[in-house]
Amino acid sequence: MSESEAGLRERLVDVGVELVAAEGVQALTLREIARRAGVSHGAPRRYFPTHLELLSAIARRGFIELADRATRAVDDIGGGPRVRLAALARAYLRFAVERPGMYELMFRHDLLESGRLGLRDHSLPLFGRLVELVGRVRADVDARLAGGALWANLHGMGQLWGWGSLQLAVGTQDFDHMVDAVLAAHLGPDEA
Repeated sequence: MSESEAGLRERLVDVGVELVAAEGVQALTLREIARRAGVSHGAPRRYFPTHLELLSAIARRGFIELADRATRAVDDIGGGPRVRLAALARAYLRFAVERPGMYELMFRHDLLESGRLGLRDHSLPLFGRLVELVGRVRADVDARLAGGALWANLHGMGQLWGWGSLQLAVGTQDFDHMVDAVLAAHLGPDEA
């Protein structure tokens, strides 16, 4: 692929990232991405033979951004494994709330199952980090199962918070207290 072809491929992905942020997943049509990139409606097919491949390339960017945020949050905080796990949880949830369209796209089952662009290779390391920290906090449990339950809870919290449902149900806008409650439910009380 020539440099100009690689540049157009990246521009199509850039446009998709901008479009999902501004208008949500439903706006990610090949035709709209091509229009906003200033190319013919057939041009994306030269670089992405299927719509799923283009969506996967856009979602891959989301996983990279989320991994970067989580890594910075965990590495910058210092402290013990529970403190670092809380930082990871907050970074994950802030991403979900700040980037709802991308968050929805990233976890679409059809994209993850397709194996396109190694999305699992981008999602599993973050889960591995969560499992590692859970195992350091709770050596008495199967860290993979406990980590999976925690992740599912965080994922659901991210969606419910983004919709405004959780705040309405529990009567608080305090994001950090909700994260603390999720961690206490899965890890037991913080003994620090």
